[in-house]
Amino acid sequence: MSTVYDEQPDLGELELEDRHALRRVAGLSTELQDISEVEYRALRLERVVLIGVWAEGSLASAENSLRELSRLAETAGSEVLDGLIQRRSRVDAATYVGSGKARELADIVASAEADTVICDGELTPSQLRRLESVVQVKVIDRTALILDIFAQHARSREGKAQVELAQLQYMLPRLRGWGDSLSRQAGGRVAGGGGIGTRGPGETKLETDRRRLRARISRLQKDIGNFSTGRKVQRGQRRRREVPSVAIAGYTNAGKSSLLNALTGAGVLVEDALFATLDPAVRRAQTASGRDYTLTDTVGFVRHLPHQLVEAFRSTLEETAEADLILHVVDGSDPEPEAQIAAVRGVLSEIGAGQVPEIIVVNKIDSADPVVLQGLRAREPGSLSVSAKTGAGLAALAEAVEAALPRLDVQVKLVVPYTRGDLVARAHAEGEVLEAEHLADGTRLDARVPPGLAAQLQAASAAGAATPVA
Repeated sequence: MSTVYDEQPDLGELELEDRHALRRVAGLSTELQDISEVEYRALRLERVVLIGVWAEGSLASAENSLRELSRLAETAGSEVLDGLIQRRSRVDAATYVGSGKARELADIVASAEADTVICDGELTPSQLRRLESVVQVKVIDRTALILDIFAQHARSREGKAQVELAQLQYMLPRLRGWGDSLSRQAGGRVAGGGGIGTRGPGETKLETDRRRLRARISRLQKDIGNFSTGRKVQRGQRRRREVPSVAIAGYTNAGKSSLLNALTGAGVLVEDALFATLDPAVRRAQTASGRDYTLTDTVGFVRHLPHQLVEAFRSTLEETAEADLILHVVDGSDPEPEAQIAAVRGVLSEIGAGQVPEIIVVNKIDSADPVVLQGLRAREPGSLSVSAKTGAGLAALAEAVEAALPRLDVQVKLVVPYTRGDLVARAHAEGEVLEAEHLADGTRLDARVPPGLAAQLQAASAAGAATPVA
């Protein structure tokens, strides 16, 4: 095989051998048995070759990113045949990997009998077209792959609407036509003398598709806004009752849903797959002292999470931004947990949740490398190590959550008549009862409660001719 090398002005910045090689990533190569055709314009992933550009960071980091891309591709239902990395100072503006490497990639795709190439990054429309023209198979990027996975996993009406919105926003600048798709529908004299009935404004099919997409995007944005209004009402009701909220955030497949189940017995879907949870699940929990709070399981994040998804899911992610506390779950068994933390914090900052207090929860310690855990504890002081699977560390986590919840401002010490037992029950449900004693004329309470409930307790105490305890 002849090799054509790409020339770059900054040749001295990179090792010559690294630049001139497409590195295979171990474990991402498979023998093929047969080949089946795919419809070109449909996003159907069957047999794929992965390609990434190592432009910064270490080789180990680049290989881990490509292995994550392999897991994403498998989650979407494809078979990964090979994985390749090219060392470059920057991504090629024309074909992502450069013209010479694109031709080498085409030879690898042909010999592997693959039908799709997946690039570990977001490609511009021109990069997609030019790379496809060289490799002669369908090319998609990391963003399109993640959107496809979200589309497969969306279950609720809101989740489906959010995913469709993200897909359309991604697709709009990448619309293209083949053959007759670019011809005029009707174009007056341009119609070639077709006569009556053939003359018109001359809108192309591409323009028609774009107009329809924009109309659909506007409709979806309106629908998602209505869903967001309903969620704001629910949050407002919880706020009025002064119920603190805790959001479980973190990398995809870090064990967030497992942790929710372990803390609350919620029974939400748990699956060893990327993006198994797209619809937020809100469950009621209680501290050891009896104080109520809510736990919200949110959609998982990933490196280079598509901007379209962040925007489409912004109404859902508001649950995290408006929480009183974030449990930031990290997969302790991952080879690069620090990269997970950085990716998640980047998204949290983007949605306005960067200032919300957080507790780093290192999950899956039953299968983690002790050396990695030790280094993570040193870099993240105050982090807690747990295993949602075995239950290790959950008691300490529950104590940390209780200590981190915002305190209720009003402390009351008074006697409530037995005729207002409903207020005593609310004090237990909505506040924190420090001490309760049954006397002859009522229940003596020492509790921290919301301001509104404190006023009702004081009024009931005064009406019962009871004297507040000093």
